[in-house]
Amino acid sequence: MKKAICYINQFFAGIGGEDKADHAPEIREGVVGGSMAINAALQGIEVTHTVICGDNFMGSHREDAIQQICGMLEGKEFDLFFAGPAFRAGRYGVACGEISKVVQERFDVPAFSSMNDENPGAEMFRKDMVIFEGGKSAAAMRTDAQKMAAYASRVIAGEAVGSAEEEGYFGRGKRHMIYDESLKPAADRAVEMLIAKLGAQPFTTELPIPKTDFVPIAKPIKDLSKATIAIINTGGIVPVDNPDRIQSASATRWGRYDISKMDRLKGGEFKTIHAGFDPMMADGNPNVILPLDVLREMEKEGKIGKIHEYFYSTVGTGTTQKEAARMAQEMIPPIQEANVDGVLLVST
Repeated sequence: MKKAICYINQFFAGIGGEDKADHAPEIREGVVGGSMAINAALQGIEVTHTVICGDNFMGSHREDAIQQICGMLEGKEFDLFFAGPAFRAGRYGVACGEISKVVQERFDVPAFSSMNDENPGAEMFRKDMVIFEGGKSAAAMRTDAQKMAAYASRVIAGEAVGSAEEEGYFGRGKRHMIYDESLKPAADRAVEMLIAKLGAQPFTTELPIPKTDFVPIAKPIKDLSKATIAIINTGGIVPVDNPDRIQSASATRWGRYDISKMDRLKGGEFKTIHAGFDPMMADGNPNVILPLDVLREMEKEGKIGKIHEYFYSTVGTGTTQKEAARMAQEMIPPIQEANVDGVLLVST
């Protein structure tokens, strides 16, 4: 019987939500919380230990967290490592990728995870490990865990596995030489693809070129002392009644709010609705997220020509790239109409 170790965060271990996100790393024998679904789907493999770490702890103390976890794994016998599934939880996905990459290198065992395509961890670590394309939320836990477990069981058993597209994980940019007697000679396949392309017929290339989304670097502001600067924040700073009903996570809405007669944001008038951190400090002093107080001082000192009359707000945690791009396109027209020279994007 082969052995596996799983990594999960504090939420899926049943310890708590954001209030427990600073939970320090620990290791427990057997299955805990989310690791139960993986263990149940494995064939010829048993989960012997579960590593638990708070998302904030991993994000804020990365080196310390990795060192502690690796110390816990020293002396443990295990043949593979699982992390997640992480769904669209960005910090969790990044944490899964961080620890999996190190465990693979240090302990020479394969690591597997599952993340939604909108999880930043998928893009960051897809070339370093096998990451299956997962669901949006924990509702997909069983399905995502089964995909990971089924593939890992075949790998550890030495069985043949297919391509990333066939197996359902993110492509890693790696190509392997295989011999398949069922295929036509390469020359014939190439000619057939060329004919299909010339005839505007569908075909599938055998050498896909990765698509890269390049964002051009903006030109520098020539004279900041004469520039109008707008503020956009993804830290969820809104009037206390949240008039635009912006969601606390996975946002699809945004708002803009008049600050033309304000030198600073006041607690009790503004607050954060962001679900990804403890709101106490930001509710007491919203300027720690959206630094209007400091920007007004720079404006008075002549370092900035003018602060735009409105600030723009949404929430970043769990928000998909598609929704973020749409909201940005909606914010652009009023900013352009105000002849804004630059935008300061502030977050948490």
